[in-house]
Amino acid sequence: MKTNFLIIFLLASLLSCQKEIPNTSTINRETDFNFDWKFQLQKDTTKLTQVPLIDTDWRDIRLPHDWSVEMSFDSILEGATGYLPGGVAVYQKHFETPANKSEKNTYILFDGVYNNAIFWLNGTLLGENPYGYSPVYFDITEVLKEGSEENILTVHVDHSRYVDSRWYTGSGIYRNVKLITLSKLHIPIWGTYLTTPEINENSAKVNLEVKVENESANDSSFSLSTKILDGEGNQVAIKSDDLQLSVGSKNSFLQALEVAKPKLWDTENPNMYKAVTSIIQDGNVIDEYTTPFGIRSLRFDVKSGFYLNEKPMDVKGICIHHDGGLVGAAVPEGVWRRRFEKLKACGVNAIRTSHNPFSEEFMNLCDEMGILVQNEIFDELDYAKDKRQNYHDRHDDYISRGYVEHFQKWGKSDLTRTMLRDRNHPSVFQWSIGNEIEWTYLHYRYVTGFWKDPKDPQNAGEYWGSEPMFTPEEMKKRYDASEKGEYILAETAKKINGWVKELDPSRVTTANLVIPQTSMVSGYADAVDIVGFSYRNKDIPWALKHFPNKQVTINENPGTWDDWKQVIENPGVFSVFMWTGIDYMGERHGDWPAKSGWGDILDLAGFELQGWNYFKSIWVNKPHISIGTLPVAESGFKQTGISGQQLPENSGAYKWRDSNMHWNYEDGEPVVVEVCSNYSMVELFINGRSLGRRSMSESPDRLFRWTMPYEAGTLTAKAGFDGSEITAELKTTSEPVGFVLTSDKTSLKADAYDVAHIEVQLVDKDGLPVKTENTKIEFEIVGEAKLLGVDNGARENIQDFQSHSIVTAKGRCLMILQSTKIAGKVKVIAKAGGFESQQQIIDIESKDPTK
Repeated sequence: MKTNFLIIFLLASLLSCQKEIPNTSTINRETDFNFDWKFQLQKDTTKLTQVPLIDTDWRDIRLPHDWSVEMSFDSILEGATGYLPGGVAVYQKHFETPANKSEKNTYILFDGVYNNAIFWLNGTLLGENPYGYSPVYFDITEVLKEGSEENILTVHVDHSRYVDSRWYTGSGIYRNVKLITLSKLHIPIWGTYLTTPEINENSAKVNLEVKVENESANDSSFSLSTKILDGEGNQVAIKSDDLQLSVGSKNSFLQALEVAKPKLWDTENPNMYKAVTSIIQDGNVIDEYTTPFGIRSLRFDVKSGFYLNEKPMDVKGICIHHDGGLVGAAVPEGVWRRRFEKLKACGVNAIRTSHNPFSEEFMNLCDEMGILVQNEIFDELDYAKDKRQNYHDRHDDYISRGYVEHFQKWGKSDLTRTMLRDRNHPSVFQWSIGNEIEWTYLHYRYVTGFWKDPKDPQNAGEYWGSEPMFTPEEMKKRYDASEKGEYILAETAKKINGWVKELDPSRVTTANLVIPQTSMVSGYADAVDIVGFSYRNKDIPWALKHFPNKQVTINENPGTWDDWKQVIENPGVFSVFMWTGIDYMGERHGDWPAKSGWGDILDLAGFELQGWNYFKSIWVNKPHISIGTLPVAESGFKQTGISGQQLPENSGAYKWRDSNMHWNYEDGEPVVVEVCSNYSMVELFINGRSLGRRSMSESPDRLFRWTMPYEAGTLTAKAGFDGSEITAELKTTSEPVGFVLTSDKTSLKADAYDVAHIEVQLVDKDGLPVKTENTKIEFEIVGEAKLLGVDNGARENIQDFQSHSIVTAKGRCLMILQSTKIAGKVKVIAKAGGFESQQQIIDIESKDPTK
């Protein structure tokens, strides 16, 4: 009994040491600042000298906003950025002072403005931010008007250099804006850093570093209290410290907490927690900062690969750019969510943010849905890339000047702000300091021996199909003897890596190496923890042999079976990031009317391509079979006799390409049938007649192929043992007799953010999707909702996105609808000549369930 009493006494004593945190319902740091902006395009690049401007006749908009995607595609523009224009514009917002400046500090936070942005409040310069991909904030306290007098925030955006990236960038305030109001004694923006260094099944240690700033008029004594809440809102840990901070000072305080029986974050079960940190004075909470986080461990082993929570994991990654198709760079969260759901369904568990930081909203969604992120920060450093043709810069015109103009001055600041924002996200598992940077250091290519002629630096010889021709020792001698420029890549990389490690020693760094033969001996590869190769599978055996203590993997690849074989056959090689998971606009110099492309899994509208099936057959451990078809003339193969076998015209034939998902050709036309399956043997039938079996052993790229003259009817693929067979079918369709209208949502929140994807698919008399006929679809919206745009996913589609009509491609199209703040019913009507109209009802539901 005495022992039990002692235990109860000790527990009571321990609990009494933890001060109860008062009610925090009145603390609201952040205000949505996206609504009620004024916008006007400018005629030229003239800098503003007198602000604010008179804006009574300007356009009313809400953010996020991308003005480029509102424009028409034009062949006289540049395909590198998708044949859409840039320009110069000014945004203004009128607002009342949110708090007494003697009692509160106020900040304005921009998650991304593209680009060369200059900010004023009430005519006073706040600052600038040239890099369009980094977040930035300003303290506006002292510039705010007194009392109820109106404030005017002015943002000048100069994207006249509209070809300053090698892909579509968008233009304007294309990410969220927040107004942040804080007590004079407060935790600053991005003011916490949380790690989980020790984890087992019984407990997890949580280390929290909290910055506190005292901008009050007096020295301050306060309690810093942190409670950890699980995903259901239950308190699972608490820590309080009594602290002091002198007037005008700032400091970082460490708190160690322990969570019992932690629910770990991983890609299948992305369990999230919140650390709610309060500053308490005189029994009142005066500031409160919430840090969402996940409990998880990351470990990389040069011999055995990558471990998430001490479980080995193959990283099935994709590269993507930041645009969302018809919405441009101002991507609603719901657009990403739809795309992520489809990507995860085919096995994707990681994304590389090519080649720049993405939005905070994007990162939050990766946390929530369980997607690992390789967070990439730069595409060029000391020297410029050519925005039209990649590699080193060969153009010197005004419109293609990019980040190199700013890196020396702004590089550390841009990286720091990005990392402070992103370093608490459990989804982030690597920091990538740069993408294919070697192209901009010309001597790197010549060191390999494949580039011979200094006067012809684009002539790579047999580089792409060959293994390294020199040993590392020979490569090092060649590198040391090579002529170098003002900047040394290895030194720049070490500098950047140091910036990263200072901010976050808990994660590894990487870089995407496109000339790894040179990088491995020059010191560049040594500057980061793990090196990822870019389209250089031929170098992997060489690197594993000569650099056994340096972990190498794949950071960018075309998405072939050979790429995935590197992961299967080399335990230390743990990742691929195929180029790309989703079509994106840009990188189409001289390809008019093709303004987008490169995606293998989803097209620009987010429709599945046959590549979705291909990667699912490789990455998902469930039975799979599906059929793709294409004319022999487009396949890279040639038919041999009547056996139905085929021979590749060259090795390039055995690589993935987007095959058709239909069975409609000219009678007798030679067709290649490609079946994706994870079974070892597949049999193909046409109209019930067997065309023979194919074995995985004769499928170098895991595609089972037959060639045959086209015959209308039903194509059937079968695999599996008796009683557990799986089948896939493609049927010849007749002419369309109508269309089907569907929506991924039938209700939306009345928050002016939520979106519905409305899809149209032509069908024949049997209800089968017709993918070889097209027609014009017109949309009508009855009710309070906003049409964001229309698209058909086709790479050559150059119809305006912001339209109420679109000609289908593959018999389908997409319209995205966004709610307003007005609740009610919205009717979407789709019309097409000669077909019966269809409609879809969308309920716009009030955020307040009582209304």
